[in-house]
Amino acid sequence: MNNNGFVGYEYKTVKVPKELESLWSDSMQNFGWKLEKSEAATVKHVWGPIRVLLAPLALLLGAPFKKMVIDHESETEVELIFKRDKNIAGKTDLTRLQTQFETYARGIECLEDSKSSGATIAAYVIGLIGTVFMGVSVFTYLAGSLPLMVVMAIPGFLGWILPYFVYNSLKGKKARSVEPQIEKQHENIYDVCMRANGILFGT
Repeated sequence: MNNNGFVGYEYKTVKVPKELESLWSDSMQNFGWKLEKSEAATVKHVWGPIRVLLAPLALLLGAPFKKMVIDHESETEVELIFKRDKNIAGKTDLTRLQTQFETYARGIECLEDSKSSGATIAAYVIGLIGTVFMGVSVFTYLAGSLPLMVVMAIPGFLGWILPYFVYNSLKGKKARSVEPQIEKQHENIYDVCMRANGILFGT
């Protein structure tokens, strides 16, 4: 601040998952940042040529394809806008600690994503296999082979039913395995924020 009361500010925008919004907004205060705005993040439309190809489907089938061809608000991410005094005391040390915080926070984000990624892939693969079997059973029925149709239909139905249970089971196991790592990252964030707070307030 100069003699005329002028304060120069710097701004920072981050995009984070909704469930981690509080972690970011609370932690960034320790590095001198003040939350100015929180709003739904914008999801950009798909690449140009693909957008043109999907446009008719968006008109005919609605929401799923419409989201691919126009910019829209994200249902899972928020955009946080922060500001702080450009000449804040201890800026070098605060920036160094802030970088550590961001690494830990993004690490939590990756660990949270890993809870469902593997389970989702497994569920899709099982569902796809089930669909293949159902397709074969339809063709065998059309060919007049009723016994073979029944044989093909059984794994087909299982392939449609099992993904739900497989997904929940694998996600639960993965969540239990990564929870200690997430807790460790939270402890690291607590330590970094405590040190930053001490620099910020000179304690």
